[in-house]
Amino acid sequence: EVQLVESGGGLVQPGQSLRLSCSPSGFRFVDYSMNCARQAPRKGLEWVSGISWNGASLYYADFVKGRFTVSRDYDKMTVYLQMNSLKPEDTAVYYCNAEGEPSGLGYRNYWGQGIQVTVSS
Repeated sequence: EVQLVESGGGLVQPGQSLRLSCSPSGFRFVDYSMNCARQAPRKGLEWVSGISWNGASLYYADFVKGRFTVSRDYDKMTVYLQMNSLKPEDTAVYYCNAEGEPSGLGYRNYWGQGIQVTVSS
């Protein structure tokens, strides 16, 4: 069974930091690029960041560049999103996503259940 378990969300004040973790299971971690997307209240889903299967390429939406950092640990099979200088507009449910095309299996795309991040004074 494929699972992407997110943790690290919560309530923080503007300017503070959080680190989200995503721990996938049920597939080969190294075969997949990993992404983070978010959905704010009354808004659509928007992509936030991504990291390639080998960790060599990092991608960020303009609205988080310079504040968020994505990384992955192959020993722990976990992806991290370090979120600094948080703003109220970062308030959203954050989703972990795994995307890949492992040999012989075709395209695969998996989502976590989401975790709430609230930035408020």
